[in-house]
Amino acid sequence: MVQKIEEYKNEIKNFVAQKSEEVENFRIKYLGSKGLVKEVMAEMKNVAADKKREFGQLLNEFKIYTEAKYEELKAATTNGQVTTTNEIDLSLPGDPLPLGSRHPISLVRNQIVSIFQRLGFAVAEGPEIEDDWHNFTALNLPENHPARDMQDTFYISQNPDWLLRTHTSSVQVREMEKGILPLRIICPGRVYRNETISARAHCFFHQVEGLYIAENVSFADLKQTLYFFVKEMFGENFKVRFRPSYFPFTEPSAEMDISCLICGGKGCNVCKHTGWVEILGCGMVHPNLLDNCGIDSNKYTGFAFGMGIERITMLKYQIKDLRLFSENDVRFLKQFTSAM
Repeated sequence: MVQKIEEYKNEIKNFVAQKSEEVENFRIKYLGSKGLVKEVMAEMKNVAADKKREFGQLLNEFKIYTEAKYEELKAATTNGQVTTTNEIDLSLPGDPLPLGSRHPISLVRNQIVSIFQRLGFAVAEGPEIEDDWHNFTALNLPENHPARDMQDTFYISQNPDWLLRTHTSSVQVREMEKGILPLRIICPGRVYRNETISARAHCFFHQVEGLYIAENVSFADLKQTLYFFVKEMFGENFKVRFRPSYFPFTEPSAEMDISCLICGGKGCNVCKHTGWVEILGCGMVHPNLLDNCGIDSNKYTGFAFGMGIERITMLKYQIKDLRLFSENDVRFLKQFTSAM
């Protein structure tokens, strides 16, 4: 029997399989319920008692050897069922990976920043959770000032007053408090106001505010700066006008309008059927604000302006509903893949 097992092992060693059917035939012949391994195992009952241990080890080695050969044949078969299901065809093209794009708000924000950087403005940023001093009081809005009612504020705590900033003017205050003059900065960022969400308004939006403080700064400097901005942003096929306005942190104050680029001045829901769209507020920095920040208002003057990025984006891309910017609809966002 020992000699027969060696013959079987030699036979198994030289067995070659090219197809999965041949591997299956090997399994049936050697490892099947009526295979040679079972047949050899059945001879255990005919072995003398003092030889059973030695013969049992031999049988166990034979079984392990046969099973290892079977696994080797199965792995080496290239056209078997097991390997073909996981076979990779390297000649097939790869799966395309969709490319993302920048959000239109980010595109316009970056363009605004780029325009003003060419005029020497540096970018300044600050916290979105602000205290009352930087958001209101330092900006010439003391407690109970009626102008506070112009901004519906999200308050976090009342003692002291902590809130979600209503404008990025708070960043201007923080920069002025540093006392490094002259100062020429723009402050982009997200702001929050408790407003009813509509096609023209949202409870959060984005602003870019600008500030220039030095000696002998005039309103003419402000106008030329803003004229340069609108020409670089929109081109020259539109009209511009300044209207007197009121802001507690500037005096005199104005609002800048351009002819509506969406309707061409004919009237639409964006321009409220007037043909004009207000794009920013501006004015000369109020002396009280300079004094609050430790700047000598008798020596220094300055101008400030602020605009909503959503409003600029709506005009630039002729978008009629502000809510589209925050809905994350891929069909809307993918239109800006190649923009700028």
